[in-house]
Formats: sequence, C-alpha cells, structure tokens
Amino acid sequence: MKKSYERIFENNKKWLESQLVDNPDFFKTLSATQSPEYLYIGCSDSRVSAEEMMGMKPGELFVHRNIANVVNTLDMSSTAVIQYAVEHLQVKHIIVCGHYGCGGIKAAMTPEDLGLLNPWLRTIRDVYRLHQTELDAIEDEQKRYDRLVELNVQEQCINVIKMACVQEEYLIDEYPIVHGWVFDMRSGKIIDLEIDFEQILKDIQKIYNLTDSNWVMSRKNNKNLI
Repeated sequence: MKKSYERIFENNKKWLESQLVDNPDFFKTLSATQSPEYLYIGCSDSRVSAEEMMGMKPGELFVHRNIANVVNTLDMSSTAVIQYAVEHLQVKHIIVCGHYGCGGIKAAMTPEDLGLLNPWLRTIRDVYRLHQTELDAIEDEQKRYDRLVELNVQEQCINVIKMACVQEEYLIDEYPIVHGWVFDMRSGKIIDLEIDFEQILKDIQKIYNLTDSNWVMSRKNNKNLI
C-alpha cells in the first residue's frame, strides 16, 4: 500500500521533468494565471479523465466533477463553480458530460435504500420520473441505462441554463454556450448530444427568465444602441 502511494510522487517527478524538457518556462507560465475557454462538468468516475480524453493541457479546462454529473441548484459546490467560471473566467463553453456505464445512473434506477446517497440520487430519479414512459418502453436493460445517461445530461444542461449568471452573461456576450456530451468507455468516443442551447433558452424563458430582458437582445449585436 505504501509503495502504491509513493508511486504518485515518483510519477509527479517524471512528469515535471518531462514538462521542463519541452518547455523550461512551463511552470512559470502555468502559475501566472488561467484563462480556460471550457467549463467541464462530469462524473467522478475514476475511469473518465476529462483532460486526457479531450486532449487538453493544464490551464485549458476548468473542471467540476461529482456522482453522475449532477447540477443541483441547492448544491453550493456546483453552483459556485459555474458562477466563478462564467463571471470571472468568462468561459465560452459549458460542457455537461455523462458516460455510459455510470454507477450513479444505475443506482438511481435500482429500488434500494442507499442511505446518504438517497438525496443525491433523487435528482436523477426525478429525471427518470420525467421520462418514465420512454424509459420503461425500452426492454433491453443496458439500453435503458444508456438512455437515462443521455436524458440526465440533457436535464442537467437545462439546470445550468436556468442559472441567472448564465442567462445574464449570454444576454451580454452571447456566451457561454451549453453543450451535452456522453463519453462511451466502450469505444473511447465522445458523443455530442447536440443540445439546442438557444431553443432551450426560448422554451424556458417564461418560467426561468431571471434577467427581465429579451433573449435576442445583446450588447454585441446592439453596441451602437448603448
């Protein structure tokens, strides 16, 4: 056990040495500031590494992870990350990424008392409830789990779009854009669910409009009027 722990520091030493070979100023640049264009909201599953599967380098991706990539407005962790990314880092894209074979999704579809996990999984079970007719019609169990993974991503994207900071920033600069992805561990591919961000904004405007403004109005398009 001790050797496996010490291996982490050995790997770190090899990694930093390799970075300095390629770029002697790597850590000087890295420590100066960060200006990522992407906020990635993903699952905590140890098999899904955001930077690695996206081919990103340190500083290019702002990351938040939790069980089953849930965005719950009562969860201060996820909401704080989103607000910081939008207002201070001014990310251009927010990506909600689920993955097939997600244990949290499977647990949410299992009739079992899981103790402290129950409140967290309830958010996913709410997604199941919203789409119960479609999901129950899928006879193949694995395909049913896969479909809930996709639907959960879609609903979490909507939860992101509901947030005032996202609405307000998009109204001003026409970003961030919210995207929904699924990572297929069986093939290694990232699947874009092609979430229609602008249409979702229009669909939820009546209920979740927190800006008291017209979505089509933006300072970018109307700078001559300001």
